[in-house]
Amino acid sequence: MKAIRVHQFGGPEVMRLEEIPDPVAGPGQVVVTVKAIGVNPVETYIRTGTYATKPNLPYTPGNDVAGVVKEVAAGVTSVKAGERVYSSQTLSGAYAELSLCNAISVHPLPDNVSFEQGAGVGVPYGTAYRALFQRGGAKAGETVLVHGASGGVGTASAQFARAAGLTVIGTAGTENGMKLAKEQGAHHVLNHSSQGYLDEVMKITQGEGVNIILEMLANKNLANDLNVIGKHGRIVIIGNRGSIEINPRGAMAHEADIRGVMLFGASQEEFHAMHAAIFAGLAAGTLRPVVGQRFALADAPKAHDAVMQASGAHGKIILLP
Repeated sequence: MKAIRVHQFGGPEVMRLEEIPDPVAGPGQVVVTVKAIGVNPVETYIRTGTYATKPNLPYTPGNDVAGVVKEVAAGVTSVKAGERVYSSQTLSGAYAELSLCNAISVHPLPDNVSFEQGAGVGVPYGTAYRALFQRGGAKAGETVLVHGASGGVGTASAQFARAAGLTVIGTAGTENGMKLAKEQGAHHVLNHSSQGYLDEVMKITQGEGVNIILEMLANKNLANDLNVIGKHGRIVIIGNRGSIEINPRGAMAHEADIRGVMLFGASQEEFHAMHAAIFAGLAAGTLRPVVGQRFALADAPKAHDAVMQASGAHGKIILLP
């Protein structure tokens, strides 16, 4: 099969399309014929070698795939060959024509969801659910500020929050991004490229501040988040690209929490809950993955360049084998 391989850490150019042996399902495993692959920012950090954990070289990047089950190991009963599935925890990597997965990490993909959409489910929707509900403790009637509401995690967060009865304030950096955030469930949309845009948050909340902030770029926004968080509010850090100096008095004044989120820090019970919620939302149509850009598998370096653009995120970036 063809797969992207990384033999040394570095820039996007270290990813190369190569021919490698097909994976074979061992005990408790399945092989998926990959129809579409989701590209996530964390994969760019891992590729550079600057992420908290480093894979052994060489490796195939990625975790999000959607496709059809090709092979099932003896004893696996949760899925069958020929079924449409998605996964966010591959064993052999996602940027390939075939992917080896633990059967427990493979989930059914409803018929009303395309493979391209399915490739945008695992990490973005799992992260959004974990950040909003499992770490953020979101409740109906609360107000959430979603920074970067036009990206993969941002649109998922807006859809989840809207369906759960929260008031959603989204931000984006372009007119198209703002339009998309509105379409995906945000009640109010602000341009985070505009000076003083957070003043609008306080106007919308009548000076009370928001209950929850989903923060996609903490190194840029965290200090200002403390100015708009409400009493007993929760700032949930989903993304970060560096250090930042903050004044802790902002947290003290509001008795606010700053909480980190790591998708793969979830317990098996938490994973079961998030994927049950995801399937229900996909099947009902309240969750609608948005595909922004598509690249051929060989163009994985271009996809990494695109996913790291600081502004203008518009849906999910997908690779097609």
